[in-house]
Amino acid sequence: MTPAAPPPIPILTAPTAAGKTALALHLAEQFGLEIVAADAFTVYRGLDIGTAKPTPTERAAVPHHLLDVADVREGYDVARYVREAEAALADILARHRRPLIVGGTGFYLSGLTRGLPLTPPVDPGVRAEVEAELERRGLDALLGDVEAVNPAEASRLERNPRRVVRALEVYRRTGRFPGEFGHSTPAFTYRAFAFTRPWPELEGRIAARVKAMLAGGWPEEAAWLASQVPPERGSRPTAWQALGYREALAVYGGHLLPEEAGARIALATRQYAKRQLTWAQTQLRAEVGGAPQGVAGALTAFLGSDRGTKSG
Repeated sequence: MTPAAPPPIPILTAPTAAGKTALALHLAEQFGLEIVAADAFTVYRGLDIGTAKPTPTERAAVPHHLLDVADVREGYDVARYVREAEAALADILARHRRPLIVGGTGFYLSGLTRGLPLTPPVDPGVRAEVEAELERRGLDALLGDVEAVNPAEASRLERNPRRVVRALEVYRRTGRFPGEFGHSTPAFTYRAFAFTRPWPELEGRIAARVKAMLAGGWPEEAAWLASQVPPERGSRPTAWQALGYREALAVYGGHLLPEEAGARIALATRQYAKRQLTWAQTQLRAEVGGAPQGVAGALTAFLGSDRGTKSG
């Protein structure tokens, strides 16, 4: 008799500051879940305030995975994330526990749900040429080069400098972008649950959170990051791509007032939140609910059903 296929693993996603963490913790305590983070920057040890990482108390209440797994001096890419997330998921299921993937980094969730692009290895020489061009011409110009050939690929890159460099490096060597190479087979199947909040409410939550983080030690955290990894533009270390750290560092150095830094960070965060919503609908194919309560009900029904409670 053929064994039954394991049930889909639930994913909870939402724009930044919408309240993913609070909802995930509530569900995890209710159903005995273990949380697997899907965030590009909470993987780094020491980036706590500016990434809104779950607190030690929250992490003591519910097991978390894929937090604090990298040093800020090293890079961390989607291939490593998928490898480590799939290992964590396999371990959780082997212990007859249930995982819940929580996060808003689209590239990571795409890697899990669609598989990894079967792109060729990095060519350091070509990459260095593209990085030098990025410094000379700027991000918008390079994105324009991508968009002129493949608008969908330009959108998929989410204005991430590292991804833009990689895309052009591959294209100039092969005539194809990374998204055109096909994907590996995912290790698991997934079901996505997404929500947002009315835009004025989300804007208010973003502004309030940024203000609280700047008052709560974010500038000092940015200064610590600068002591570990100097934020030279040429090297573009991965950790410095996290939203707001350059502005927080400017506050620490007295080059920006907290109010001005907060306004800049809030604007960039709102723009990112819009991209997250678009991605959840178009790439993850999630039906985005208008409030966390609705998604909480849908996830509760899923987790409480026979299908949701089997662990494979």
